[in-house]
Amino acid sequence: MTRPGAGPDLAVGGFVLLLALLAFWQTSVIPASPIYAQVGPKAVPYVVSAGLFALGVGLVASALRGGWSHALEEVREAPPTNWRALGLLLAGLAANLVLIGPLGFSIAASAQFVLVAAAFGSRHLLRDLALALVLTLLVWFLFVEVLGVNIGAGVLEGLVLRALGQEVY
Repeated sequence: MTRPGAGPDLAVGGFVLLLALLAFWQTSVIPASPIYAQVGPKAVPYVVSAGLFALGVGLVASALRGGWSHALEEVREAPPTNWRALGLLLAGLAANLVLIGPLGFSIAASAQFVLVAAAFGSRHLLRDLALALVLTLLVWFLFVEVLGVNIGAGVLEGLVLRALGQEVY
């Protein structure tokens, strides 16, 4: 019988099962070439998906037998959820998703950096923004120039390339 308050444990198990189903679905749409005789590009993702599914089934079964989190000291002594911090983290992810296409990597990642820093309690917006811009431009430069991986030049990257007299790509 499910213990009262085991809902969060059941939700975690259900979420892992949904993640497994998503992984199975995405693995099934990976294009496979007939060149692969035995092990193709789907093999490892299917193993990971199966592992996630087994973990989800185990978590749901454990939750239905009474749950596990009530026995953890960290859960019993945990402070209430910080909804502001959680909202800022989610806003950072959303900002990156929304901004990366039209504005590029550096601006999108900088917005995410600033929002995540605020979620962790930083109150120094300008310092966080300056640090984020330097770090994201450095990462972009390392990808493009050192690794040779073109991740595209957004608005800020284009300005930097023009300032250096290089072609924007």
